[in-house]
Amino acid sequence: MGSRSWFPDTLEGRRVVLRRHHARNVGAFTRWYADPEVARLTRYQDGPMRPDDIRRFFEARVAGVGSLALAIHLRGSDRLIGTCAFSQLDGDNGSALFHITIGERDCWGRGYGTEATALMLEHAFATLRLHRVALSVFAFNERAIRAYRKVGFVMEGRSREAIWRDGRFCDEIHMSILESEWRAVRAQFLNPEPVATDVVHAPVGAEAVG
Repeated sequence: MGSRSWFPDTLEGRRVVLRRHHARNVGAFTRWYADPEVARLTRYQDGPMRPDDIRRFFEARVAGVGSLALAIHLRGSDRLIGTCAFSQLDGDNGSALFHITIGERDCWGRGYGTEATALMLEHAFATLRLHRVALSVFAFNERAIRAYRKVGFVMEGRSREAIWRDGRFCDEIHMSILESEWRAVRAQFLNPEPVATDVVHAPVGAEAVG
């Protein structure tokens, strides 16, 4: 299963455009994940990532040939504001894990992450023919949980006191959305005919949110 045969180079929405990452995006990653608040919302470890760790992560998991990550750009200005990805894509069972980070703080709470999530879900269910997309989010990241609920994710469990943050143990929330659930709400988030370019429609046999 070749990654570039079923993962898009571009997905276009009304306000954001998702594109494959390129090498120079590592500078934005370095800035985002050095931000203590981004790290607090997205990392299991306490504190920001070191620059050398960010570079290794970017090369292996974001810009690598087998990567399933897309950069989130504002449609009008082409400004890079975040990243989203699928991991643990299971073709046999039609499932994947979803991840998203809006790294630019001034873009939080403006709906960009919600639209990016909707574009990724449409690709997951309409193109990859997945059955289920899941994610995990820290219980104190209430903004992200609201955004996930908005696009149809359902809370299905929690890992109790799984992370030490802000001087206390906090829960990790597990959520998922099924293809039928997405089909019921997709019209609220997408153009009548969502735009996707450079995608081969081949079935697969796969956080801080703004």
